[in-house]
Amino acid sequence: MDIKLLIEEALKARKFSYSPYSGFQVGAALLAKDGRIFTGCNIESASYTPSNCAERTAFFKAVSQGVRGFSAIAVVGGPKDAETLDFCTPCGVCRQVMMEFCDPKSFQVIVAKNPEEYQVFTLEEILPMGFGPKDLEREREL
Repeated sequence: MDIKLLIEEALKARKFSYSPYSGFQVGAALLAKDGRIFTGCNIESASYTPSNCAERTAFFKAVSQGVRGFSAIAVVGGPKDAETLDFCTPCGVCRQVMMEFCDPKSFQVIVAKNPEEYQVFTLEEILPMGFGPKDLEREREL
């Protein structure tokens, strides 16, 4: 996996952010196990609740095209006119969506300032004791 390429794709996606209310632009690049990259940006709404995060946009694009296996996601974000970015981690809702489609022990979440400065976590590290499809399988067995 080329982490720097994934970060560069997330940075490109960030430019498409529709964030007129928060002014906080986020981009994500999701790597499927088959090597395809799906990008997403955050999309806001005046009524706030129907807004969508960059990470979920990337996941929904991939899933809507039949992709279900993923290896990693790169996330970048910050104020619209920021010259430099800080680390931007996925929100709880996005982490939960990742839990739906990814192996928490192996799926990598890359948060980056730029292609040279980044941190890599497993989903399990950023969502300890996450609730996912396997938990519902146990419920059905009881």
